[in-house]
Amino acid sequence: METTSRPLDALNSSRGKRVLVDLKNQKQVIGKLKAFDIHINVVLEESEERVGGELTRKLGTVFIRGDTIVTISPAN
Repeated sequence: METTSRPLDALNSSRGKRVLVDLKNQKQVIGKLKAFDIHINVVLEESEERVGGELTRKLGTVFIRGDTIVTISPAN
């Protein structure tokens, strides 16, 4: 059983896995978490943008600034 005592530990355990990132502009980006830093800036690979739950476009590798992120959660 993995224990996560700090928020960055939770992110670190998701590295290499698909995550769902909710953004302040009401959009979502789903992709494989490649990297992040202490500001929660993230790099996703094989990413897709969704608006209202509908796929709008495939983005590939993206960098998302931490100050635009509302939540990051595991993607199904």
